[in-house]
Amino acid sequence: MCGIVGYIGNKDTTKILVDGLKELEYRGYDSAGIAILANDKIDVYKALGKITNLEEKINKNNSKTNDFSIGIGHTRWATHGKPTELNAHPHLGEYSYVVHNGIIENYKELKDELIKAGHKFVSQTDTEVIVHLFEFYFNRSNDATKAFNDTISRLEGAYSILLITKSQKDKIFFMKHGSPMAIAKTDDGDIYFASSDAPLIGVALDVVYLEDGVSGIASKDSLIFNQEVVWKSLPKSKQYAQKDGFRFFMEKEIYEQKDVIVDTMLGRVLDEAIIFDELDNSILDGINEIKICACGTSYHAGLTATYLIERLSKIRASIEIASEFRYKEPLLTKDTLFVVISQSGETADTLEALKMAKDAGLKTLVICNVDNSSMTRVADATILTRAGIEKGVASTKAFSTQVVVLWMLSLYFGKLKGNLEDNIIQNEIEILREVPRSLEVDDNVHEKCRRLSKRYLHGHGFFFIGRDLFFPLALEGALKLKEISYLHAEGYPAGEMKHGPIALADPELFTIALMPQHLHYDKIKSNVEELSARDSTICAISPLSFDLADDFIQTKPTKHYMLEFFEMLVVLQLFSMEITVRLGNDVDMPRNLAKSVTVE
Repeated sequence: MCGIVGYIGNKDTTKILVDGLKELEYRGYDSAGIAILANDKIDVYKALGKITNLEEKINKNNSKTNDFSIGIGHTRWATHGKPTELNAHPHLGEYSYVVHNGIIENYKELKDELIKAGHKFVSQTDTEVIVHLFEFYFNRSNDATKAFNDTISRLEGAYSILLITKSQKDKIFFMKHGSPMAIAKTDDGDIYFASSDAPLIGVALDVVYLEDGVSGIASKDSLIFNQEVVWKSLPKSKQYAQKDGFRFFMEKEIYEQKDVIVDTMLGRVLDEAIIFDELDNSILDGINEIKICACGTSYHAGLTATYLIERLSKIRASIEIASEFRYKEPLLTKDTLFVVISQSGETADTLEALKMAKDAGLKTLVICNVDNSSMTRVADATILTRAGIEKGVASTKAFSTQVVVLWMLSLYFGKLKGNLEDNIIQNEIEILREVPRSLEVDDNVHEKCRRLSKRYLHGHGFFFIGRDLFFPLALEGALKLKEISYLHAEGYPAGEMKHGPIALADPELFTIALMPQHLHYDKIKSNVEELSARDSTICAISPLSFDLADDFIQTKPTKHYMLEFFEMLVVLQLFSMEITVRLGNDVDMPRNLAKSVTVE
């Protein structure tokens, strides 16, 4: 995800900004840039790719700032517009620059308004409207504070902003709404800004983590907030900062699912419709089938989608394992939309399957987390999941964002085909808006998983069972446990247990049963009773109590099976992680595995 840094002081501003951006590299980015205001002049440097490319540009210009100056910097993860230097931050007006994290949902409306007022835009981004809007208001009032407040009052979406302007040469204007921002200060009056702790540790001791709605103005002599803030001491370990205080990156990524899912939905979930600016409304013209192709966790997300697409879109949908698809001599017809899913966009088998579909003349779509990856360059269309960088090898937020994108896509396709009534879409949108709450980790549930984990360190295997789209969730739960604990686990359709696997049932066979209230509860209950009668150890996950369970993890009651899906997803992730911790394995870097599988 994008990163922000800023600085006010007498030290080398250029070096401080670049060093700060380097501390944010772990977040992932495709371009970087800085803007420095000193002596009535703004110097700007932008580069694609790694920060080392930005450094080379700066060094060629011998840029060093030891007198008083202010500066802002940014690492960009593309959302609006491709990774280009024009689309890289900071973005300029006539005399001001801005950096921004998040998404401005009403940018098109604002851009049209500003173009009519004579403003010229040079990028494809939503961010550029901020700096033009500020200058529009400043030109009318000649009051920078009023212009900034008028600007942020017009913005809709999630954002954190730093803005500098020649009209106020010693000030940085800032705002936080839905995207992280921290401000740190030193005893000698220097002020630092960043979107996480990492750039601040070692340079300052005190920090304030801005709450939503907090804005203000920083200068060498003052730091003014629009409301009361709380200062805290900064942590001392940079590794701690990158993990935001969590023990493992996987744990951090489980907890931040509730936040990244907001980014996934921003600009796409409107009050009465699902929209994808990335797609042409003709994408389903002549299409009678959707074929999905993926590997690993992405395969499980795709399998979930087949249930949703057929249920909501009323379009025939199927799923293929990419490593098998490549060699089965598949029949590919041009009435098929070919959808590939990959966190990295570089998964070798999936990429080759995509190329096969392209060669056969099929329309192609990639759902991916990395813009400008190989798959995004090959496919006809791309939908980015916006999950941010995922450092834990075992995917967590990649899966949840993929499922949400595919759910939204099911509604979008259903509307395009005329197979979904508006009231059904409206109801699904209301449920979608509740997903972040369902992904929020309940401290009591986490503690329950931690306590129970000590009972599940032995035995001859695990069966994760579920029905309908809780079957792919069972597959994903089993995969998580296998990946990091090295214990044998299988995901199974609950109704299939009696067709062979139930022969394994005994007290040393652990059954993890997914029992949603709103989808086939009585059926799954009957399947679990069959296993309990044969002495399998049962761990039930459900909002409804189940007397036959040896262990029970209760999820919050909800009004829809998809909210139950995400509630149970978090439990499965935590459960696997806590078992792994007790076994003493490396949670973030399990043996034999790589984050991006770029070979067959």
